[in-house]
Parts: sequence; structure tokens; C-alpha cells
Amino acid sequence: MKTMSRTPPESELISLQRANEELRALNQSLHSAQDQLLQSERLASIGQLAAGVAHEINNPIGYVFSNFGTLEAYLERLFEMLEAYEQAEPALADSTIADRLAALRERVELDYLKQDIPALMAESKEGLSRVRKIVQDLKDFSRVDTHQEWGWASLHQGIDSTLNIVANEIKYRADVKREYGALPDIECLPSELNQVFLNLLVNAAHAIGPQRGLIVVRSGDAGDKVWVEVEDNGSGIAPEHLARIFDPFFTTKPVGRGTGLGLSLAYGIVQKHQGRIDVRSEPGRGSCFRVTLPVRRPSAEGGSA
Repeated sequence: MKTMSRTPPESELISLQRANEELRALNQSLHSAQDQLLQSERLASIGQLAAGVAHEINNPIGYVFSNFGTLEAYLERLFEMLEAYEQAEPALADSTIADRLAALRERVELDYLKQDIPALMAESKEGLSRVRKIVQDLKDFSRVDTHQEWGWASLHQGIDSTLNIVANEIKYRADVKREYGALPDIECLPSELNQVFLNLLVNAAHAIGPQRGLIVVRSGDAGDKVWVEVEDNGSGIAPEHLARIFDPFFTTKPVGRGTGLGLSLAYGIVQKHQGRIDVRSEPGRGSCFRVTLPVRRPSAEGGSA
């Protein structure tokens, strides 16, 4: 007996199509979550590497800085002795020795050396201080020593450290203006918020050009919440792109310039902190990203995400 295939009714086809679309959307979400997780792991590894390098650099800088202090004290003693010899020159009975000392002093440019050596020491010490500050900022930025535990931290300190880390990315493109309000410390994952600020600052720098621009970093207190804004006067974002800028892999940058994960990661980190990130932009006038965060971790108070 020959069996005939049954054509499913239209309602079943619609249900199958809907289920297929839902599976595709779920699969895409899983891929996006996996990619963000991989990116987070890479960032954690980079943070650990940065903290390790900072620690290794900090040790030799420490003893070189200490030696500089000792060397300065030694030079003061030597200059004091040289001054005593110079004062004793006219009293020398042997004019031949006095002439030789005078000629030697002129040949080695003793007067110039007495002025230039302290200046060189001061410049070198300033250079070491700057390296030490960069190393400290690198450690503050990575904050691997906290083991990604929630703790109380200063947002301003995190922003300043991040600005020093990305200084080379910004300094040729824009000036940075800080308009900080009075902020309390907040309960957060400091290294992850530093990553948010880094992504926003780098994006702001990339949006500026070809003329030199301005990046303004503002902050303020809103009761049980705080906010930070990063505003630029760059190219802005087209209205049709605003709804997608936090989507994974969405980017308007040229191929090879951006991964499309920076703002997506920032959005995920802010959500983890049960905050929000908003953007306002006007093409040709620039963009402003505002990150709003609770002062205290809501889950610690029994709140829900």
C-alpha cells in the first residue's frame, strides 16, 4: 500500500520557522558570550603580565632611586672639598703648582661641571620619578593583587591611572580636561572599571581627527550613585548606528583598526556592576558616554540585578 506524505499545516510551518529563528538567535548570543569571555580572559592575562612586569621594573628602580640619593650626598661633600681647595690656591707658595691647578681647572671646566652635574642629577631623578609613577599606574590599572574581589576604590584614581596608561594614544590627538566632582569611594571591581574607562578614552581619541581635539572627563555624585562622563568633540556617531554600538563585533572603524568588542565589553562590565552606560552623540559635533554606578554593590544590600 502506497503511503502519502503529509504536508504540515501553515501554522506548524510558522512555528517551526519561529523556533528556528529563536535557535539561531540563541546560538548567536552564545557565540557572543563566548567571545566576550575569551576577551575577558585575555584582558585578565594581560593584567597579570602587566602587574608582573611592573613589579620587576619597580625593584631596580627602587635601588637606583636610593643610590641617586646617596650619590647626591657624596657630590655635595666633593664639591665642598673642591671649594676648600679653590680657596687654598692663592695661599700656595709654589706658583708653578698654582698655575698647574688653575690650568687644570680651566681644562676640565670645573665651574661648568659644578653647575651642570647637579642639573643632570635633578633631571635624571625626575626621569626616574616619572618611570616610577608609570609603573605604579600600571599596577593600579591591572590591580591583579585584588584577585578580582569586590572592594572599595576611588574612581578618580582609576581614571588618572588609565589616562597615564593611554597617554601615548591620546597626546598626539587631543588635550584632556578633567572636571572632577567630589566622589566617594565605591564598591566595585577596580581593574574592570579601569578597562571601561580605557575603552571609552581610546574610542574618544580615535573619533578625533585630523585636527587636534578635546576630551573632557567629568564626574559627579548623585546620592547613592556616581557618574563619569567621557566627552569628545570628534566625528560623532550616525543616528542609525547608535542602537548598535554596544553590539559585539559592531564597529565603524576601518578593517584592522577595531574589533568591535571594546564598547560591548564596557557595557557588560557596567551591567555586572548593576549600573548603566548611556550615550548622546551628534555627527560632526562629538559624543558623550556617561557611566552611572551604584556607590554600594546592590547585591550586598540584598538588592537584585
